[in-house]
Amino acid sequence: MTVQSEVYVIILLTVILGIAIVVIGKKVEKADPFAEPQGILKPVLLGMTTVYNSVKTNVGKATADKLTPYITVLWVYIFMSNTVSLFGLESPTANLSVTLLLAFITWVLIQVTELKYGGLGAYLHAFIEPIPLMLPMNIVGKFSTMCSMALRLFGNITCGGIMMQLIYAGAQLASNALAGLVGAEGSVFNFMAPVIAPLLHAYFDLFAGFIQTLVFVTLTMVLIGNDMPDEAKQ
Repeated sequence: MTVQSEVYVIILLTVILGIAIVVIGKKVEKADPFAEPQGILKPVLLGMTTVYNSVKTNVGKATADKLTPYITVLWVYIFMSNTVSLFGLESPTANLSVTLLLAFITWVLIQVTELKYGGLGAYLHAFIEPIPLMLPMNIVGKFSTMCSMALRLFGNITCGGIMMQLIYAGAQLASNALAGLVGAEGSVFNFMAPVIAPLLHAYFDLFAGFIQTLVFVTLTMVLIGNDMPDEAKQ
């Protein structure tokens, strides 16, 4: 049995994230609530406040108190997974199993929200709306959100990885061609990669990684909020 290389990266990121949560949690417990945050607590609290306000806008205060921890972990985990390729590691979100699981968790939360506020009767009746003949289409539509979220994240991150591989291959060809002008033969050190790659890494890994994280998290909040009545968002 072959273990996918992304599994080791997933374990590594999980350990790092778990340790960070414990360490920061201890600092928060010891911090003076009436004093200005210091050190790592300042950006952490700023980030948490930003995420909380964003969640509250979509689902209301009561639900935001429960949903914000999940959304925060989703933000950090997906962004770390999207950008870890900068360190020469396999990106977990370039594995469909990972993105499908993340999308499945969001899908479950959406179904729970629909059942909580609409009831079982309305949930089941939606499958035959507007006419019973729409049952097959409605069943497909029920799962389409999960599939589209998983494939969007997976496709964009995988595409970025493939593009960077092509860029490194092109840089190697350019290095060989330039070295050939001065009489070198065969393959040489890829000295063009450090010139070409950094700016493209900034786009495909950092910028695209941030945008895909933002899209996934925003869809999670919006889709859950859409299934809540306005009075529940107060």
